[in-house]
Parts: sequence; C-alpha cells; structure tokens
Amino acid sequence: MTNNKIALITGANKGIGYEVARQLGELGIRVLVAARNQATADETANQLNKKGIEAVGVELNVTNSEHIARVTRWISHTYGRLDILVNNAGVWAEKEDYEGDALRDTFEVNTFGPYYLTESLMPLLLNSEAGRIVNQSSALGSIQFLLTNELAQRIATPAYSASKAALNMLTAYWAQKAQGTNLKVNSVHPGLVKTQMGGEKAELSPEEGAKTAVRLATLSEDGPTGGFYYMDSQLPW
Repeated sequence: MTNNKIALITGANKGIGYEVARQLGELGIRVLVAARNQATADETANQLNKKGIEAVGVELNVTNSEHIARVTRWISHTYGRLDILVNNAGVWAEKEDYEGDALRDTFEVNTFGPYYLTESLMPLLLNSEAGRIVNQSSALGSIQFLLTNELAQRIATPAYSASKAALNMLTAYWAQKAQGTNLKVNSVHPGLVKTQMGGEKAELSPEEGAKTAVRLATLSEDGPTGGFYYMDSQLPW
C-alpha cells in the first residue's frame, strides 16, 4: 500500500541514504533512490522492491547540472510534485588519500549540489500539500559545537565542517523563504555512524543514523522548520 507521497533521496545506494529510503518506503512512501549512475540506482531500487517497497532508481550525480535538470523534468512530468527531498549525498575528502582539491570538491558535493538540486526542485516541493526538505548535515558544521566540544575539535576538518555549516545556512535561508507555505526545511545530524565515512569505530548503525532524517521528513503540520536536530534534540547553529 502507498500513501501516495513521493520522496527523493540522494546518495541512496548505501549507508545512511539507503536506510532513509528503506525506512520511508516501509511507511508506504514511494522512494526515488538516487545514485551517481543508473545501474547502481536500479540495483538499489530492486533490493527495496524485493522488500515490498515502492522504489524507483534515479541517476543523479548532484554535481552534474544535466542530471539535475533531467530528474526535475522527469519528476514534474511523472508526478507533478515532490513531497520529500532528502539531501543526503556527501563526501569527506580529507579523510581519504585524496589527490584533488579537497576544499573545492567537498563544497561541490556537500553544499553546491544540494543548493542547485533544491532550487531546481523547489516549485515541485511547493506543489506538495506538505513538502519537506531534510539536509543531512553534521554536528561538525555547528560553529558553537566546534568551539566548545573537545571531540569535535579533534576530528573536525576545514572543508567538511565549513561545507556543512554552509548547508545549515541554506536550511535557514530556505525555511524563511518558505514562510507562509506548507514547506518545512530542516538540517539533521545523523550521529557518528558505521559507514564508509564514519568508520567501524562509530557508535551507531546506519539504521539508527537514518532515524533523525526520517522523523524530519515525515513531520506533521505542526512540526518545526528552520532547525537543526539530532534525534529529538535541537542542536545549536
């Protein structure tokens, strides 16, 4: 059964993104699972279909303007609206043996990609009776947290932290621009999750790490907007 809601999740082929898609799908939401190539997206959708979830694979590299334009046209033609956008795709280039420009490339994926995708999809989100945007951020993008938390000070890196702080500003920007509409926009911190990015020593499973995004993606009409959350707690900017 479907509740007719439609959600697009970027970076949905693994880790937290896959779990967000699975959990939203189990709520009866049709999930558009985005990956950087069509074969991976289709494989992910097939895995979810086998679990009884309505899933469609979507080729979407968030740094590719042609992909963004194509998926926007397709959603518009197929559904005429989008109910949920989870900007989940992200990188932490500084944690890897990275040979490129880590600062520029991190911002391309973590900040510029969500910006251009969200701006492109905004008319479709405003067509929803209860549009929701969830930006997958990090406590390492909290200025106050970085200045006061010893763990954050040990593990933070400039490109990753700055890109997530900028994403948080976009959250606040879109939330105030959407005042008077049914659209709600929030940032979330997933926690330290056992993924390729989080590492094996992380404390949470991907299933647990997805919970905050799923909660904010399915907020009721009286839910908050323009905030930064981890589980049920609001985080400082």
